[in-house]
Amino acid sequence: MANAAVQQSAVTVGLEDLRNDNVDFALLEEAFGPSSLGIIVIKDLPSKFHDLRHRLLSYSSALGNLPPAELDKLESPASKWLVGWSCGKETLKDGRYDTLKGSYYVNCAPGFESQQEAVAEQYPSFPEYTAPNVWPSEELLPGFEETFRELCNLIIDIAGLVARACDKYAEANIEGYKKGYLEHVVKTSVSTKARLLHYFPTPQSPQDTTNDSSGDEDDWCATHLDHGCLTGLTSAMFVDEAAHPPQTGSSFSPLKELERSPDPKAGLYIHSRTGVVTKVGIPRDCLGFQTGEALEVITKGKFKAVPHFVRGAGPEVGGKVARNTLAVFTQPNLWEMVDERRDFAAFAKQIVEKNH
Repeated sequence: MANAAVQQSAVTVGLEDLRNDNVDFALLEEAFGPSSLGIIVIKDLPSKFHDLRHRLLSYSSALGNLPPAELDKLESPASKWLVGWSCGKETLKDGRYDTLKGSYYVNCAPGFESQQEAVAEQYPSFPEYTAPNVWPSEELLPGFEETFRELCNLIIDIAGLVARACDKYAEANIEGYKKGYLEHVVKTSVSTKARLLHYFPTPQSPQDTTNDSSGDEDDWCATHLDHGCLTGLTSAMFVDEAAHPPQTGSSFSPLKELERSPDPKAGLYIHSRTGVVTKVGIPRDCLGFQTGEALEVITKGKFKAVPHFVRGAGPEVGGKVARNTLAVFTQPNLWEMVDERRDFAAFAKQIVEKNH
Protein backbone atom coordinates (compact mmCIF):
# COMPACT_ATOMS: atom_id res chain seq x y z
CA MET A 1 0.00 0.00 0.00
CA ALA A 2 1.19 3.50 -0.75
CA ASN A 3 1.01 4.68 2.86
CA ALA A 4 3.57 1.99 3.77
CA ALA A 5 5.88 3.07 0.99
CA VAL A 6 9.45 4.23 1.32
CA GLN A 7 10.80 7.24 -0.55
CA GLN A 8 13.90 6.72 -2.65
CA SER A 9 15.90 8.75 -5.13
CA ALA A 10 16.31 7.26 -8.58
CA VAL A 11 19.72 6.80 -10.21
CA THR A 12 20.58 10.11 -11.90
CA VAL A 13 22.98 10.82 -14.77
CA GLY A 14 23.82 13.99 -16.66
CA LEU A 15 22.88 14.43 -20.31
CA GLU A 16 26.51 15.10 -21.27
CA ASP A 17 27.60 11.80 -19.68
CA LEU A 18 25.03 10.03 -21.86
CA ARG A 19 26.20 11.87 -24.98
CA ASN A 20 29.81 11.00 -24.23
CA ASP A 21 29.10 7.31 -23.46
CA ASN A 22 30.26 7.94 -19.94
CA VAL A 23 27.66 5.87 -18.04
CA ASP A 24 29.13 3.11 -15.89
CA PHE A 25 27.64 -0.39 -16.29
CA ALA A 26 27.19 -0.61 -12.51
CA LEU A 27 25.01 2.50 -12.67
CA LEU A 28 22.83 0.96 -15.38
CA GLU A 29 22.45 -2.20 -13.32
CA GLU A 30 21.44 -0.10 -10.32
CA ALA A 31 18.86 1.72 -12.47
CA PHE A 32 17.46 -1.16 -14.55
CA GLY A 33 18.84 -4.44 -13.19
CA PRO A 34 17.16 -7.30 -11.27
CA SER A 35 16.93 -5.47 -7.92
CA SER A 36 16.30 -2.01 -9.39
CA LEU A 37 13.45 0.47 -9.46
CA GLY A 38 13.54 0.28 -13.26
CA ILE A 39 13.97 4.02 -13.70
CA ILE A 40 16.81 6.43 -14.50
CA VAL A 41 16.66 10.23 -14.22
CA ILE A 42 18.43 12.49 -16.70
CA LYS A 43 19.51 15.95 -15.52
CA ASP A 44 21.07 19.03 -17.18
CA LEU A 45 18.52 19.12 -20.00
CA PRO A 46 18.42 21.79 -22.73
CA SER A 47 16.90 25.04 -21.50
CA LYS A 48 13.99 24.81 -23.97
CA PHE A 49 12.77 21.66 -22.19
CA HIS A 50 11.48 23.65 -19.23
CA ASP A 51 9.23 25.96 -21.26
CA LEU A 52 7.97 23.10 -23.43
CA ARG A 53 7.09 20.99 -20.40
CA HIS A 54 5.29 23.85 -18.63
CA ARG A 55 3.32 24.78 -21.73
CA LEU A 56 2.31 21.25 -22.76
CA LEU A 57 1.24 20.26 -19.24
CA SER A 58 -0.86 23.44 -19.10
CA TYR A 59 -2.60 22.32 -22.31
CA SER A 60 -3.46 19.10 -20.50
CA SER A 61 -5.68 20.99 -18.04
CA ALA A 62 -7.19 22.99 -20.90
CA LEU A 63 -8.10 19.73 -22.67
CA GLY A 64 -9.53 18.14 -19.54
CA ASN A 65 -11.86 21.09 -19.04
CA LEU A 66 -13.22 21.31 -22.60
CA PRO A 67 -16.97 20.81 -23.04
CA PRO A 68 -17.97 17.20 -23.81
CA ALA A 69 -19.04 18.17 -27.34
CA GLU A 70 -15.53 19.46 -28.10
CA LEU A 71 -13.87 16.39 -26.57
CA ASP A 72 -16.10 14.11 -28.66
CA LYS A 73 -14.58 15.67 -31.79
CA LEU A 74 -11.10 14.70 -30.57
CA GLU A 75 -11.90 11.04 -30.02
CA SER A 76 -10.77 8.24 -32.33
CA PRO A 77 -12.97 5.17 -31.76
CA ALA A 78 -11.36 3.56 -34.83
CA SER A 79 -8.02 3.49 -32.96
CA LYS A 80 -9.69 1.91 -29.89
CA TRP A 81 -9.36 5.35 -28.27
CA LEU A 82 -5.55 5.10 -28.39
CA VAL A 83 -5.29 8.20 -30.58
CA GLY A 84 -6.69 11.57 -29.51
CA TRP A 85 -8.81 12.07 -26.39
CA SER A 86 -9.68 9.08 -24.23
CA CYS A 87 -11.51 8.96 -20.91
CA GLY A 88 -13.41 6.10 -19.31
CA LYS A 89 -12.30 3.54 -21.91
CA GLU A 90 -9.57 1.80 -19.89
CA THR A 91 -10.41 -0.77 -17.23
CA LEU A 92 -8.92 -0.78 -13.76
CA LYS A 93 -7.86 -3.99 -12.04
CA ASP A 94 -11.35 -4.60 -10.59
CA GLY A 95 -12.95 -4.31 -14.05
CA ARG A 96 -14.43 -0.82 -13.61
CA TYR A 97 -13.79 1.85 -16.21
CA ASP A 98 -11.24 4.47 -15.23
CA THR A 99 -12.84 7.91 -15.22
CA LEU A 100 -10.33 9.55 -12.88
CA LYS A 101 -8.02 10.60 -15.68
CA GLY A 102 -8.19 11.74 -19.27
CA SER A 103 -5.52 10.98 -21.85
CA TYR A 104 -4.50 12.53 -25.13
CA TYR A 105 -2.64 10.04 -27.31
CA VAL A 106 -0.42 10.96 -30.23
CA ASN A 107 1.58 8.73 -32.57
CA CYS A 108 4.53 11.02 -32.05
CA ALA A 109 7.44 9.53 -34.02
CA PRO A 110 8.89 12.14 -36.40
CA GLY A 111 8.47 9.77 -39.37
CA PHE A 112 4.94 8.61 -38.52
CA GLU A 113 2.97 10.75 -40.96
CA SER A 114 5.13 9.84 -43.95
CA GLN A 115 4.70 6.10 -43.29
CA GLN A 116 1.24 6.02 -41.73
CA GLU A 117 -0.75 4.88 -44.77
CA ALA A 118 1.74 2.18 -45.77
CA VAL A 119 1.95 0.76 -42.25
CA ALA A 120 -1.84 0.87 -41.87
CA GLU A 121 -2.17 -1.09 -45.10
CA GLN A 122 0.40 -3.64 -43.92
CA TYR A 123 -1.16 -4.00 -40.44
CA PRO A 124 -4.92 -3.46 -40.85
CA SER A 125 -5.71 -5.01 -37.46
CA PHE A 126 -3.50 -2.56 -35.50
CA PRO A 127 -5.32 0.78 -35.74
CA GLU A 128 -4.04 1.80 -32.31
CA TYR A 129 -0.56 2.08 -33.87
CA THR A 130 -1.50 3.13 -37.40
CA ALA A 131 -4.53 5.44 -37.16
CA PRO A 132 -3.87 9.05 -38.15
CA ASN A 133 -3.44 11.57 -35.38
CA VAL A 134 -6.26 13.85 -34.25
CA TRP A 135 -5.44 17.44 -33.30
CA PRO A 136 -7.57 20.22 -31.82
CA SER A 137 -7.89 23.28 -34.03
CA GLU A 138 -5.43 26.15 -33.71
CA GLU A 139 -8.38 28.35 -32.76
CA LEU A 140 -9.23 26.09 -29.82
CA LEU A 141 -5.71 25.40 -28.49
CA PRO A 142 -3.20 27.59 -30.32
CA GLY A 143 0.28 26.06 -30.48
CA PHE A 144 -0.77 22.69 -29.02
CA GLU A 145 0.41 20.48 -31.88
CA GLU A 146 3.70 22.35 -32.33
CA THR A 147 4.51 22.21 -28.60
CA PHE A 148 3.53 18.54 -28.37
CA ARG A 149 5.72 17.53 -31.30
CA GLU A 150 8.73 19.56 -30.19
CA LEU A 151 8.74 18.15 -26.67
CA CYS A 152 8.24 14.57 -27.89
CA ASN A 153 11.10 14.90 -30.38
CA LEU A 154 13.40 16.09 -27.61
CA ILE A 155 12.38 13.17 -25.36
CA ILE A 156 12.83 10.62 -28.17
CA ASP A 157 16.33 12.00 -28.88
CA ILE A 158 17.32 11.55 -25.23
CA ALA A 159 15.70 8.09 -25.15
CA GLY A 160 18.01 7.18 -28.02
CA LEU A 161 21.01 8.08 -25.86
CA VAL A 162 19.68 5.99 -22.95
CA ALA A 163 19.12 3.13 -25.43
CA ARG A 164 22.71 3.45 -26.67
CA ALA A 165 23.98 3.07 -23.10
CA CYS A 166 21.77 0.00 -22.65
CA ASP A 167 23.11 -1.48 -25.90
CA LYS A 168 26.70 -1.15 -24.75
CA TYR A 169 25.83 -2.98 -21.55
CA ALA A 170 23.88 -5.68 -23.42
CA GLU A 171 26.64 -6.20 -25.98
CA ALA A 172 29.08 -6.86 -23.13
CA ASN A 173 26.75 -9.06 -21.07
CA ILE A 174 24.33 -10.91 -23.37
CA GLU A 175 25.59 -13.57 -25.73
CA GLY A 176 24.46 -13.00 -29.32
CA TYR A 177 23.00 -9.55 -28.63
CA LYS A 178 22.56 -7.62 -31.87
CA LYS A 179 24.88 -4.62 -31.83
CA GLY A 180 23.06 -1.31 -31.44
CA TYR A 181 19.64 -2.95 -31.52
CA LEU A 182 17.83 -0.89 -28.88
CA GLU A 183 19.12 2.42 -30.23
CA HIS A 184 18.00 1.32 -33.71
CA VAL A 185 14.54 0.48 -32.34
CA VAL A 186 14.14 3.83 -30.58
CA LYS A 187 15.45 5.98 -33.43
CA THR A 188 13.68 4.28 -36.35
CA SER A 189 10.34 3.36 -34.82
CA VAL A 190 7.11 4.88 -36.13
CA SER A 191 5.19 3.10 -33.34
CA THR A 192 6.33 5.44 -30.57
CA LYS A 193 3.32 6.86 -28.78
CA ALA A 194 2.90 9.77 -26.40
CA ARG A 195 0.25 10.04 -23.72
CA LEU A 196 -0.53 13.45 -22.26
CA LEU A 197 -2.31 12.78 -18.99
CA HIS A 198 -4.77 14.87 -17.01
CA TYR A 199 -5.61 13.41 -13.62
CA PHE A 200 -8.82 15.11 -12.59
CA PRO A 201 -9.09 16.66 -9.13
CA THR A 202 -10.08 14.00 -6.61
CA PRO A 203 -13.84 13.96 -5.89
CA GLN A 204 -14.62 15.78 -2.66
CA SER A 205 -17.20 13.28 -1.48
CA PRO A 206 -15.60 10.32 0.34
CA GLN A 207 -17.93 7.79 -1.23
CA ASP A 208 -16.75 8.95 -4.68
CA THR A 209 -13.08 8.24 -4.10
CA THR A 210 -11.62 5.18 -5.74
CA ASN A 211 -10.68 2.17 -3.61
CA ASP A 212 -11.48 4.22 -0.50
CA SER A 213 -12.39 1.28 1.71
CA SER A 214 -9.84 -1.19 0.43
CA GLY A 215 -6.78 0.79 1.41
CA ASP A 216 -5.37 0.10 -2.03
CA GLU A 217 -4.28 3.50 -3.16
CA ASP A 218 -3.29 3.13 -6.80
CA ASP A 219 -6.33 5.20 -7.60
CA TRP A 220 -5.30 7.47 -10.47
CA CYS A 221 -3.50 4.87 -12.55
CA ALA A 222 -3.85 1.21 -11.63
CA THR A 223 -0.70 -0.88 -11.14
CA HIS A 224 0.72 -1.85 -14.52
CA LEU A 225 3.81 -2.51 -16.62
CA ASP A 226 4.62 -0.44 -19.68
CA HIS A 227 4.96 -2.69 -22.71
CA GLY A 228 7.43 -0.71 -24.81
CA CYS A 229 11.18 -0.27 -24.42
CA LEU A 230 11.83 2.97 -22.57
CA THR A 231 9.12 5.30 -21.29
CA GLY A 232 10.14 8.96 -21.06
CA LEU A 233 8.40 10.73 -18.17
CA THR A 234 8.20 14.39 -17.25
CA SER A 235 7.73 15.34 -13.64
CA ALA A 236 4.10 15.98 -12.76
CA MET A 237 2.63 19.45 -12.77
CA PHE A 238 0.12 20.13 -10.00
CA VAL A 239 -2.29 22.99 -10.64
CA ASP A 240 -5.15 24.43 -8.61
CA GLU A 241 -7.77 24.81 -11.32
CA ALA A 242 -10.13 26.67 -8.99
CA ALA A 243 -7.57 29.41 -8.41
CA HIS A 244 -6.29 29.32 -12.02
CA PRO A 245 -9.03 28.14 -14.39
CA PRO A 246 -7.59 26.83 -17.70
CA GLN A 247 -8.39 28.99 -20.74
CA THR A 248 -8.67 28.14 -24.41
CA GLY A 249 -8.46 30.06 -27.68
CA SER A 250 -6.62 33.36 -27.70
CA SER A 251 -6.90 33.48 -23.88
CA PHE A 252 -4.77 30.36 -23.40
CA SER A 253 -1.61 30.84 -21.36
CA PRO A 254 0.55 28.47 -19.30
CA LEU A 255 -0.89 27.85 -15.84
CA LYS A 256 0.64 28.70 -12.50
CA GLU A 257 2.29 25.53 -11.23
CA LEU A 258 2.13 24.66 -7.54
CA GLU A 259 5.57 24.47 -5.95
CA ARG A 260 4.91 20.88 -4.90
CA SER A 261 2.12 18.39 -4.60
CA PRO A 262 -0.34 19.50 -1.92
CA ASP A 263 -0.54 15.87 -0.81
CA PRO A 264 2.88 14.36 0.01
CA LYS A 265 1.47 10.87 -0.69
CA ALA A 266 0.51 11.76 -4.28
CA GLY A 267 2.84 10.70 -7.07
CA LEU A 268 4.55 7.80 -8.82
CA TYR A 269 5.00 4.53 -6.92
CA ILE A 270 7.09 1.57 -8.04
CA HIS A 271 6.84 -2.03 -6.81
CA SER A 272 10.56 -2.74 -6.59
CA ARG A 273 12.04 -6.15 -7.32
CA THR A 274 12.70 -6.59 -3.59
CA GLY A 275 8.96 -6.30 -2.89
CA VAL A 276 9.04 -2.77 -1.46
CA VAL A 277 6.59 -0.13 -2.67
CA THR A 278 8.75 2.91 -3.32
CA LYS A 279 7.70 6.49 -4.05
CA VAL A 280 9.96 8.05 -6.68
CA GLY A 281 10.08 11.71 -7.55
CA ILE A 282 11.29 13.11 -10.88
CA PRO A 283 12.66 16.64 -10.36
CA ARG A 284 10.90 19.32 -12.39
CA ASP A 285 13.99 20.06 -14.48
CA CYS A 286 14.70 16.40 -15.28
CA LEU A 287 13.31 13.52 -17.34
CA GLY A 288 12.79 9.99 -16.08
CA PHE A 289 13.10 6.89 -18.27
CA GLN A 290 11.34 3.75 -17.10
CA THR A 291 11.83 0.21 -18.37
CA GLY A 292 9.09 -1.58 -20.29
CA GLU A 293 8.30 -5.22 -20.98
CA ALA A 294 9.76 -5.16 -24.50
CA LEU A 295 13.11 -4.00 -23.07
CA GLU A 296 13.06 -6.84 -20.54
CA VAL A 297 12.44 -9.39 -23.31
CA ILE A 298 15.03 -7.85 -25.68
CA THR A 299 17.69 -7.89 -22.92
CA LYS A 300 16.76 -11.45 -21.91
CA GLY A 301 15.83 -10.30 -18.42
CA LYS A 302 19.04 -8.41 -17.66
CA PHE A 303 16.98 -5.22 -17.39
CA LYS A 304 13.61 -5.52 -15.67
CA ALA A 305 10.25 -3.85 -16.23
CA VAL A 306 8.74 -2.94 -12.87
CA PRO A 307 5.08 -2.57 -11.88
CA HIS A 308 4.12 0.99 -10.99
CA PHE A 309 1.08 3.13 -10.25
CA VAL A 310 0.11 6.73 -9.62
CA ARG A 311 -1.66 7.95 -6.50
CA GLY A 312 -3.79 11.07 -6.64
CA ALA A 313 -3.98 14.00 -4.25
CA GLY A 314 -6.60 13.28 -1.61
CA PRO A 315 -9.82 15.31 -1.35
CA GLU A 316 -8.69 16.66 2.01
CA VAL A 317 -6.11 18.96 0.36
CA GLY A 318 -8.83 21.43 -0.65
CA GLY A 319 -9.03 23.46 -3.81
CA LYS A 320 -9.38 21.73 -7.16
CA VAL A 321 -5.94 20.26 -7.69
CA ALA A 322 -5.23 18.41 -10.94
CA ARG A 323 -2.09 16.52 -11.88
CA ASN A 324 -0.73 16.70 -15.44
CA THR A 325 2.14 14.74 -16.93
CA LEU A 326 3.49 13.36 -20.20
CA ALA A 327 4.67 9.83 -20.96
CA VAL A 328 6.44 8.96 -24.24
CA PHE A 329 6.50 5.21 -24.94
CA THR A 330 9.35 4.33 -27.26
CA GLN A 331 8.14 1.12 -28.86
CA PRO A 332 9.55 -1.07 -31.63
CA ASN A 333 8.09 -0.98 -35.11
CA LEU A 334 5.38 -3.59 -35.46
CA TRP A 335 7.70 -5.77 -37.55
CA GLU A 336 10.72 -5.65 -35.22
CA MET A 337 11.38 -8.87 -33.29
CA VAL A 338 11.32 -8.73 -29.50
CA ASP A 339 12.35 -12.37 -29.13
CA GLU A 340 12.85 -15.44 -31.31
CA ARG A 341 9.11 -16.03 -31.69
CA ARG A 342 7.31 -12.69 -31.61
CA ASP A 343 7.46 -9.44 -33.45
CA PHE A 344 6.20 -6.36 -31.61
CA ALA A 345 2.79 -6.63 -33.31
CA ALA A 346 2.14 -10.03 -31.71
CA PHE A 347 3.68 -8.93 -28.41
CA ALA A 348 1.66 -5.73 -28.13
CA LYS A 349 -1.64 -7.29 -29.17
CA GLN A 350 -1.62 -9.56 -26.13
CA ILE A 351 -1.10 -6.61 -23.79
CA VAL A 352 -3.54 -4.11 -25.35
CA GLU A 353 -6.33 -6.69 -25.34
CA LYS A 354 -5.66 -7.36 -21.66
CA ASN A 355 -5.92 -3.66 -20.75
CA HIS A 356 -8.81 -2.45 -22.91
